[in-house]
Amino acid sequence: MNFKINKAILSLFVLAFAVVLMPHIDAKAATQEEYQIFSQVLNADYYAAMNPDVAAKADGSYIYYLEHYIKYGVYEGRNASGTFNATDYMIKNPDLAAVFGNNMPAYVVHYVLSGKAEGRDGTPSVGALATDMPQTYTLLGAYTTEYDPNAARGHNIEVAAEKVDGTVIAPGATFSASNSIGKRTSANGFVEAPVFINKQHATGIGGGVCQVSSTIYAAMKTAGIKATERHPHSLPVYYLPEGWDATISWGSLDLKFVNTYDSNIVVFVFADEGHLTAALYLQN
Repeated sequence: MNFKINKAILSLFVLAFAVVLMPHIDAKAATQEEYQIFSQVLNADYYAAMNPDVAAKADGSYIYYLEHYIKYGVYEGRNASGTFNATDYMIKNPDLAAVFGNNMPAYVVHYVLSGKAEGRDGTPSVGALATDMPQTYTLLGAYTTEYDPNAARGHNIEVAAEKVDGTVIAPGATFSASNSIGKRTSANGFVEAPVFINKQHATGIGGGVCQVSSTIYAAMKTAGIKATERHPHSLPVYYLPEGWDATISWGSLDLKFVNTYDSNIVVFVFADEGHLTAALYLQN
């Protein structure tokens, strides 16, 4: 009896969760729950090899592959890996199809939460031969914040994101957000934008870069990585909950953490159409 109750509760949870994961073709950023669930089925190296059209736009960003699969690939029937395809999972499990219909993210959620443990088959009907393709990186944590891409600070956010994207932290080494982004000068591509100075609103070169460091800090929190240096803003920020932000100032304030893993940590940061995503990956 308890088993049936638990299964019923699980089905309701999956269905409710899947409603949140309905397609957003307006480039809406993925949620933290989506990152954690979908990263468990996606092999980004496999996805890149099997989808050269996506790889051509990804420019090596692993977070791009994850977001693409969440927002488009799962609906287009693309394989997440050599061992999972949501469409094939639907076809091979008619009992689930009767519940979820064409709500493709629901099959990903079900497979991760219970289907894999139950031994249900989600193997792709095409492209399953590359199951031995190694996964270069494993997602530790990710977070997305929003910004105005048409504002001056939006320009600075995109410049800073590009500068820090792909930063590698060796075992035992320290990550510095300030050093990774570089000096906030016009020569480095930054422009004047609103900033906080001594609890006052002001304007300065590079205004907005602290949203990049703050989003990285939020990703650190989801990954369980503790900061060795972190400073809150002097005023509340609109894009993160209280206590999740991290301001930086060249030569004085910084966001830092030490890589305590035995493998490299890679920081990927992707800014596009008003959504800034920071993701920490462990190199396998």
